Amino acid sequence: MSKKKNDKIIFEHITVLDAGAKGVSVAKAPDGKVIFIPNVVPGDVVDIQTFKKRKAYYEGKAIRFHAYSEHRIEPVCQHFGVCGGCKWQNMNYPQQLFYKQNEVKNHLQRIGKIELPEFEPILGSEKQFFYRNKMEFGFSNSRWLTENEIKSDDDLGNRNALGFHIPKMWDKILDITKCHLQEDPSNAIRNEIRDFANANHLEFFDPRNHEGLLRTLMIRTVSTGEIMVLIQFFKDDKTKRELLLDHLLEKFPNITSLQYVINSKPNDTIYDQNIILYQGRDYILEEMEGLQFSINAKSFYQTNSDQAYELYKITREFAGLTGQETVYDLYTGTGTIAQFVSKNAKKVIGVESVPEAIADAKENAKRNNISNCEFFVGDMKVVFNDAFIAQHGQPDVIITDPPRDGMHKDVVEQILKIAPEKVVYVSCNSATQARDLALMDEKYQVTRVHPVDMFPQTHHVENVVLLEKRK
Repeated sequence: MSKKKNDKIIFEHITVLDAGAKGVSVAKAPDGKVIFIPNVVPGDVVDIQTFKKRKAYYEGKAIRFHAYSEHRIEPVCQHFGVCGGCKWQNMNYPQQLFYKQNEVKNHLQRIGKIELPEFEPILGSEKQFFYRNKMEFGFSNSRWLTENEIKSDDDLGNRNALGFHIPKMWDKILDITKCHLQEDPSNAIRNEIRDFANANHLEFFDPRNHEGLLRTLMIRTVSTGEIMVLIQFFKDDKTKRELLLDHLLEKFPNITSLQYVINSKPNDTIYDQNIILYQGRDYILEEMEGLQFSINAKSFYQTNSDQAYELYKITREFAGLTGQETVYDLYTGTGTIAQFVSKNAKKVIGVESVPEAIADAKENAKRNNISNCEFFVGDMKVVFNDAFIAQHGQPDVIITDPPRDGMHKDVVEQILKIAPEKVVYVSCNSATQARDLALMDEKYQVTRVHPVDMFPQTHHVENVVLLEKRK
């Protein structure tokens, strides 16, 4: 049954059926259209008020619960439902894993339309909270207000915030008291910076008028206990900048790397900016099986260190190296996978488009006394050509770990042309992975599939696939 209220439709006693894309759940309206609803769990029975109507679907929110799902749990975070970062925190972890594995299977079957082996059970994360090694926060002089605050007549006082962007609202920051994604001292550092800045009248950034001092904060941690803190300032104010940085060093003497950026351009990305070291090293060191990897402010590194180790072990196992193979590691990043498998290979060639990442890869190989890895920078679809293969040798195994968009069709065509015996495809987006697998199906058979959960409490999932050349 449905009725209209203030031109918005209300659907009553609707059972939530499934977990959908981007962390929202899915139900069916009486007219057969799909309804997308946040902050509910499959199995909940709810009344839904719509706020968007399209030809094939509605978007809405639950306004009343008639029954709760057996898979529903109480979220641990006080910011759940507003923050948008951990959309599945109200669902028990085994059920999260079920839906993640199901998403991978659906994508590979529906988009790939290829013959698939039995999937290996998704590898869950031992840590379901405090697993991230990198967090980024924004400053704002006009924090996001709750509905109760908006309705209240109380003086709201200081509107400064240090936290996360509200989903789909570039200029709104939710002030975060405690985040359950990164281990301490992450929360302590963030809260201390906010409190000190407020006490000393340091201006928080105004994103609409493009003014202020404090713009963003990045905290990186590693399993070795080293800590990197980077503060992005909108303008160069030496007195106020040093006041804050010196206070941080006094309060947290265990900070390994304290850096800053002066960035007055319209966007706050640091990748085209000059990063200035204030105290300590300009990198921190992660360790894995005796290998050390330096991570600087611009480095890409898997944000769940413990699960990255498990992911790399699966990748190495799928590659099945004997020590005689030439391995190509496409989209190598800072060369972590390349170096991780190098002791089992004759030679590893890593290719990556980001010059800073390749510089890190070479430095890490040198630090780890690895002599059978070579790294090259360039656009993959341009560099990975016949001349490159002729110069560096025919690969026996290709490992590819592309960005969310998957591999460029020219890269896929080149893999098919040189036809290595095995391809190990690591993906953070099983939809684009499925598309690429379909392109490779004529020459390669998928023989193993193993999803890995890198991001508990979210819908994101990694997937590792082994392709073997058809006989």
